[in-house]
Amino acid sequence: MRAAWLLLPALAALSAYYVYLPLPGTVSDPWKLMLLDATFRAVQQTCHLIHYLRLSHHLIVLNYIICTFDKLKSVSSEDLTVTDAVFDGVEVRIFEPPRKRDEQLKRSVVYIHGGGWALASARTSLYHNLCRIMAESLNAVVVSVEYRLVPEVCFPEQFHDALRATKHFLQPDVLAEYSVDPSRIAISGDSAGGNLAAAVCQQLSKDEHLTVRPKLQALIYPVLQAFDFNTPSYQQNMNMPVLPRYVMINYWIDYFNGNYDLAHSLLINNHTALDVGEALSFRGRLNWTSLLPSSFKKNYKPLIQTTGRAEIIHEIPALLDVRAVPLLADNETLQMQPKTYILTCENDVLRDDGVMYAKRLENAGVEVTLDHFDDCFHGCMIFTIWPTDFSAGVQTRNSYIKWLDENL
Repeated sequence: MRAAWLLLPALAALSAYYVYLPLPGTVSDPWKLMLLDATFRAVQQTCHLIHYLRLSHHLIVLNYIICTFDKLKSVSSEDLTVTDAVFDGVEVRIFEPPRKRDEQLKRSVVYIHGGGWALASARTSLYHNLCRIMAESLNAVVVSVEYRLVPEVCFPEQFHDALRATKHFLQPDVLAEYSVDPSRIAISGDSAGGNLAAAVCQQLSKDEHLTVRPKLQALIYPVLQAFDFNTPSYQQNMNMPVLPRYVMINYWIDYFNGNYDLAHSLLINNHTALDVGEALSFRGRLNWTSLLPSSFKKNYKPLIQTTGRAEIIHEIPALLDVRAVPLLADNETLQMQPKTYILTCENDVLRDDGVMYAKRLENAGVEVTLDHFDDCFHGCMIFTIWPTDFSAGVQTRNSYIKWLDENL
């Protein structure tokens, strides 16, 4: 019995040590965020052990756990009809509010979920709930895209899925089927979904045969570049919960079906060193010293290697492919983008991706709203359901929906 009483405090101390992380004082719900992150880390470590034992790919196991605990069936009610469909070979979930008596056509949002191109689903409660609230709040038809995931497929298949589903929906006869106003359509997504939404928007802007184009794009803490993993936000938030820097680099490697041995070289920007000729022409498009405000640059210094490893770009040319890294698009493409909303969080490695894209779009003449939250963290907008309910989630979601309501 005495041994048990000694063991309990030791276990409590070890648990507290595992859970506790030093966080900025501005982060909302810090202890809840620490618990969420500790849960993520414990599950991920279990999945990596299974991967190491060659029982299954860690991302397949992780996504199975997420979807097993969080999967919903298609539900219809008086207030909202939810149906699953296939658009040009791509699964989608469609949220339709009831038609009002005097109403003719509704506005619409094509939504692409996040998850590092590898996790989550349009059918999980996190995204089902978000799209349901969007449809009800905006009285809009919401199309949530169920693109294929890593490791089943890698880049560019996720991009192709999102593009195909969106182009199918934009066909006049399909819009008529869902009573959607072709002049009031937005493309939106969060995190990796924000990456896909931005890339799809750029591609649509170049399609001369398209008769219907999106009115808006709305990007939620999007991941937009793999050129520089030492921007101020990557340095400031390298160990931040939910998405530390090494995890984001691994998501990129998985997306490109690359080798984890490259992770350290990517982290220190060896792939974009000054002697890597393929990267030189893109450097001016991602110069954070000129694109970021001083309040974000602080005292951080650029990490630009003089000599690097050009073979990385030869092995993974997608690192410079604008379909994967929309922030590297040329100015001519940016000039054709629709009115844009970008939400960023201070406590997020991807903060500067969104801020730099906003600045480049603004410089290209696009009307941009940059909605920045000092107390929020990556992924917060989908965490609004108990037990992962955060005030940051409700705050960002309400601001996002408010902008859509006023502009769509």
